[in-house]
Amino acid sequence: MSGLRRLSIVLGIAGLALATSLIAWFGAGTVWHEVVSVGPLGLATVCAWQMLLFAALGFGWFMVTPPGERWPVGLFVWARMVRDGASNCLPFSQVGGIVFGIRVAIQHGMPWSLAAASTAADVTAEFIAQIALIAAGGIILADHAPQSPYTEPLVIGVVIAMVAVGAFIWLQRGAAGVLTPLSRRILGMWHLDAEARMNQLQAEMTRIYGNPARVAASVVIHCVSWFGTGVASWIAFRLVGSGIRLLDALAIEALLHAVLASAVLVPGYAGVQEAAYVGIGALFGQSADVALGVSLLRRARDLALGIPILLIWQASELRQHRASAARERAR
Repeated sequence: MSGLRRLSIVLGIAGLALATSLIAWFGAGTVWHEVVSVGPLGLATVCAWQMLLFAALGFGWFMVTPPGERWPVGLFVWARMVRDGASNCLPFSQVGGIVFGIRVAIQHGMPWSLAAASTAADVTAEFIAQIALIAAGGIILADHAPQSPYTEPLVIGVVIAMVAVGAFIWLQRGAAGVLTPLSRRILGMWHLDAEARMNQLQAEMTRIYGNPARVAASVVIHCVSWFGTGVASWIAFRLVGSGIRLLDALAIEALLHAVLASAVLVPGYAGVQEAAYVGIGALFGQSADVALGVSLLRRARDLALGIPILLIWQASELRQHRASAARERAR
């Protein structure tokens, strides 16, 4: 087991222990009542909204691909669903979910270089949109609580994130000369053609960023999607009985993701999400039991959607494996 995988598992266990402790501390019965009170219709509502977000997120991924490609939008939507399902339901970090999303695209015939390059560009576009959401959350927080000690660190974090995304885009657009020698060192032990693979990947990145209008459109779509998560948060708060304003729910969602961005190695953000909901919710007058209820409702949604998605994906993988084995035997 690699050190990164081991660290991810340890952080996941610690997070799960933290989440359990928070629920026990604030009253498991009260929190459970908040979750159960939404009923099947409430859960179906948050799941339906998430399905709309999946469609938007998949379309945002589709938009970064070069215009000459003919891959259907549905493939990107499905790959995005698997990506998020794996991140939310399996003991892997967010990076693991991204790898599974690439795997789905390759499984459906997409060249590995396009699958990897489009994923990198899509993650970048989504990160830019996330920065916009967090900045909006900071503005709402500053208006709601002008003396909040969290405003200044949030501004610093947004600036650092903007610098980081600028560097990441530079690496994607033309850093083959920098990365190729490094890739030869890192990947050479597994792939003798590491340099050729890196050049192929860079060629796809050049094609993608050669269409800035499509990349910009992807950023806009992801912005709409991120603000849509704020609406999802507002729906969840209303379902558990809170009278929260839409702008406050949007700010909570924005600040939540500012915290979660620092916990990318924790599988499913176990414990971190619950603690963040309690702390940030308190800034906007939400009680701990309500905030935990929203967090658990969110996890119920992730499981209700993620488990069937992963089962369907695995069944597809099995069928493909059997078909490949049958072709081999027929030769």
